Amino acid sequence: MATKKIKKVETPIDQRETFVSLQKNFADSEISVEEKLKTLYALQEADSAIDKIVQLRGELPSEVEALEIEIADLKARFAQGSAVIEAYNQTIADNKQNIVECDLQIERYQKQLDDISNSREYDSINKEIENQELLRQIAQKTINDTRTAIMEKKEEQENLKDYISVRSDDLKAKKEELATIVESTSKEEKRLLEKREECAAKIDPRTMSAYDRIRASVHNHLAVVSVYNGDSCGGCFNTITPQRQVEIASNKKLIICEHCGRIIVNPDFE
Repeated sequence: MATKKIKKVETPIDQRETFVSLQKNFADSEISVEEKLKTLYALQEADSAIDKIVQLRGELPSEVEALEIEIADLKARFAQGSAVIEAYNQTIADNKQNIVECDLQIERYQKQLDDISNSREYDSINKEIENQELLRQIAQKTINDTRTAIMEKKEEQENLKDYISVRSDDLKAKKEELATIVESTSKEEKRLLEKREECAAKIDPRTMSAYDRIRASVHNHLAVVSVYNGDSCGGCFNTITPQRQVEIASNKKLIICEHCGRIIVNPDFE
């Protein structure tokens, strides 16, 4: 009778999991513990080198992004201002037409005065003429006020246009500076990213998840460190007990710093 092969059940990755809980499973891999530790150290070296390249760019990427957003907002304001001016011009055109209509009405009413037979009708037509003249005056005042508003808005638009030009020059300079840095480091960054991918491919997802989480939680982004000065953790510089020093040197076990939670590896890996 054939023996059934037992399929290993993978435990889901817990985002709260630390390297301490991984120690018992660390050796369960196709590669040796020593090779796995060396791979983790190489991964950390690649990530640290990539971090330095990112630091070289400084705040430039975020500054470029902020400038792009600012210029987009300024251009939107300029477009709104242009729409306001267009609306003002339409207001002037409408009121000019109102004046023409008022003049026609006044002319028509004045002709009717020649055929008036009684005072009541005369007073009524004169009232209509006065109303049309008042509407004409209102339309003319609106035109004058709108022309003043257009002048003010155009001046504002010119100032905004100049400011957009200044900020666009700033953006161009920042982009050129960033492009120069990126170009000078692109080959090295590509090599490091390939090295990182190569190392990450050799490490199981559970360990990679913990590694990335520890890197994100410490200020210097060092999840894997070597022994410092013979007896201290290279991350927090706290003293390592003699027993742990022996275990680290053996390269047969995942050793975690009890103070900072980083992996401590053999200094020979350097």
